[in-house]
Amino acid sequence: MSQQQPRRPESHEQNMEPIKYGDVFPHVSGELASKPISPQDAAMMQTAENLVLGQTQKGGAAAAMQSAATKNERAGLVGHTDVTDITGDQGVTVAETGAPGRRIISESVAGRVISEYSRPAPIAATTTSTVDKDAVTIGEALEAVAITAGDKPIDQSDAAAIQAAEVRATGINATIPGGIAAEAQSAASANAHLTNDEEKTKLSDVLTDATSTLPKDKTVTSEDAEGVVSAELRNNPNMATYPGGVAASVAAAARLNQEQ
Repeated sequence: MSQQQPRRPESHEQNMEPIKYGDVFPHVSGELASKPISPQDAAMMQTAENLVLGQTQKGGAAAAMQSAATKNERAGLVGHTDVTDITGDQGVTVAETGAPGRRIISESVAGRVISEYSRPAPIAATTTSTVDKDAVTIGEALEAVAITAGDKPIDQSDAAAIQAAEVRATGINATIPGGIAAEAQSAASANAHLTNDEEKTKLSDVLTDATSTLPKDKTVTSEDAEGVVSAELRNNPNMATYPGGVAASVAAAARLNQEQ
């Protein structure tokens, strides 16, 4: 009897279905509604919210997706590096429209609007939001990582991605002494010899002020994103990018710039 009891949860778990877009966003229909929400999907939306709106929105699409993705991953129904096929192909979009005394925010996945809501906003903020939204820079994309994956200890794949980003931002094909790439490489080397994550240097320690630290910055392009993603993949033993990490943030910024 005691040997049969553990089998029930396992059987139940095998019959569980992942939380899908249609479960979280009831008005979503078509192919997207039947797709499971993965950690990479949620990280992409979180990065987009941070790049366009300055922070993850309470009650926004990223928060809802993160909750669903976490449950799916804990249940073993999706992997940590999984990304929904159409989300990976078509990306996510966060758009902000100014109105007197408020801003209207639309969030889309693979071209389908999954969330639309308004937030109060000062009139002055409305006039500048388009400028920030239309030209996300490499420095801004790196600063977004400090929010989406700031607690991650820096490893060699992070350092390589940061170096690739610095080269593309500055046009200097060498590590700048005292720059963010040099700091990241030093941190990765030191972290490799530490066993306690609490003692390791995190991404937020290096990237929080990336825009002001970079001697030169530029708008993110798809070519920049490809270079950064390639650098992170080459230096990751699992050949995967980290959700919300350097490559993911730069790729999201490139998509946003292209869509604008």
